[in-house]
Amino acid sequence: MTNLEKYLSLLDKGVYDGLLLTSPISRKYCAEFNVDEGAAIVTKKGCRYYTDSRYIETAEKNLKGFEVRMVTKDNNYIQQLNQAISDFEVFTLGFEEDFLTVAEFRTYEEKLNAKLLPCQKDINKFRELKEEYELERMRQAQAITDKSFTEVCKRIKVGMTEKELCAELIYCLYKNGAEGLSFAPIVVSGPNTSMPHGVPGERKLQEGDFVTMDFGVVYKDYCSDMTRTVALGYATDEMKKVYETVLKAQLAGIAATRAGVTGQAIDGAARKVIADAGYGAYFGHGYGHGIGLLVHEGPSCNPSNDKPMPAGSVSSAEPGIYLPGKFGVRIEDCVIIREDGVEDLAHSPKELIIL
Repeated sequence: MTNLEKYLSLLDKGVYDGLLLTSPISRKYCAEFNVDEGAAIVTKKGCRYYTDSRYIETAEKNLKGFEVRMVTKDNNYIQQLNQAISDFEVFTLGFEEDFLTVAEFRTYEEKLNAKLLPCQKDINKFRELKEEYELERMRQAQAITDKSFTEVCKRIKVGMTEKELCAELIYCLYKNGAEGLSFAPIVVSGPNTSMPHGVPGERKLQEGDFVTMDFGVVYKDYCSDMTRTVALGYATDEMKKVYETVLKAQLAGIAATRAGVTGQAIDGAARKVIADAGYGAYFGHGYGHGIGLLVHEGPSCNPSNDKPMPAGSVSSAEPGIYLPGKFGVRIEDCVIIREDGVEDLAHSPKELIIL
């Protein structure tokens, strides 16, 4: 089944006569085509993809399953969507409520000749289960990430700033084949590692620091995400204890992960290790999040997800301990969830590296 056919299957429920796709992610997934500007309408009687003159030639050459139309000042999105609504006899139109501003929604509600119904959860659900081609792209994205980690470790020097190390990391990622970054890398050192989403700054790396690097790339539209924490020069006994606790927690979470186990239970397996070691108050975020076209998407392994994790989904595995004002440790891989366990996409070492 193509991704377009998946979306069309939603119309069999009789809730929507058509789907209005306005987010880049849904357009990319459904049409298997990536441009910054556009909108699409999907119906049983026909599908149209709208974009402007900058992308029209590329769209006409590459889009399959859609009639391509160019929007202009005199024939804008609203006018063309209403034409499709008329041509395809659409009375109810599913829309992406997570990707519209209030102003955009009010414009569509006022000017489109169909009743708008939210459909975000329905269309997002398809992306949770990855096709083999998607998994292969994610393997390639992770291979770039692994290679870059190996290289950047050779560039880490006492005296360089967090910003300088972040720049070196980004250089390695692009040099090794990244087509983009999954997110702005988190590169923090020393006491700054106690901030899970710290921003690289002017602090200079020092002997005895932990350095945490959380980063990922986009490869053929799919994301990777990995975190490693390394030590410079030496690690104290306390640092080693915290690191080993986080590693044991991650391995416990991974061991508990398989299709049919709830995200809540997987999170709990890792969280118990940290709590039993006396650090439960210092692990504040969820154990894992889904990843694919977006670096954060469903399904997630966190305390609030009481639904079974499906086979073929991909989740991060990233417990952490963060001691305010002292240091923090996070270790993160992404894993493909199978019926009998997981395939760990990351191949970078997880034992404590002291540079």
